[in-house]
Amino acid sequence: MNIYAISDLHLSVNNSKPMDIFGPVWDGYLDKIFNQWKEVVGQDDVVLLAGDFSWAMKLENAIEDFKLLETLPGKKIIIKGNHDYWWSSVSKLRSILPKDFYAIQNDAMKFGEFIICGTRGWQVIERNAQRTPEDERVYQREIIRLGLTLEAAKKLQQNNEKIICMMHYPPMNSTRDDSDFSLLFEKYNVDSVVYGHLHGYKNIPTYFEKNGVKYYLTSCDIVNNNLIKIY
Repeated sequence: MNIYAISDLHLSVNNSKPMDIFGPVWDGYLDKIFNQWKEVVGQDDVVLLAGDFSWAMKLENAIEDFKLLETLPGKKIIIKGNHDYWWSSVSKLRSILPKDFYAIQNDAMKFGEFIICGTRGWQVIERNAQRTPEDERVYQREIIRLGLTLEAAKKLQQNNEKIICMMHYPPMNSTRDDSDFSLLFEKYNVDSVVYGHLHGYKNIPTYFEKNGVKYYLTSCDIVNNNLIKIY
């Protein structure tokens, strides 16, 4: 079993939001992603989709976006991004997901020798910056949610399976200072973290290690619309 990841597909079958207005890297981006997907992903492999899956505003309008990926090989694991407004209830979402789609929201699932967990996260501020009271409230809530998903992962871990955590927001600031998120990853011995959200950056690292944890940035435009192999 191989593990791949990519994020921020921003699908829009039922929404008029073409991504190519954001630059040439978005021209034909889905064709490139899907072609590579078919070439490298096997039916028993896993593809992690770390948020901002669809521009839809309501769940029923996101169904056609799921159908775009339904025939692609592998198991597709999704978490919620900041633009996934259609995702209001994980139980409702799970009830309509096509075969081989799995939604994770502050919980965990085991796939072979891997445990996948995840939550949306929130922005980690830069040095010497301050959060608004509302940002601080959301940030503290997301720390709790990350703790819940990591606790769920640990409960599933029986034979030293690798824990992969998905977040939508980057778990650290641009200088990679310790954050409440990164400290939790280290506390729970997370092996790898997959995240997205960032767009339009050039020469930004898409992989680094910190205190034994591997970090993968997988925003599709930043990784040139290629699935990133995690394992």
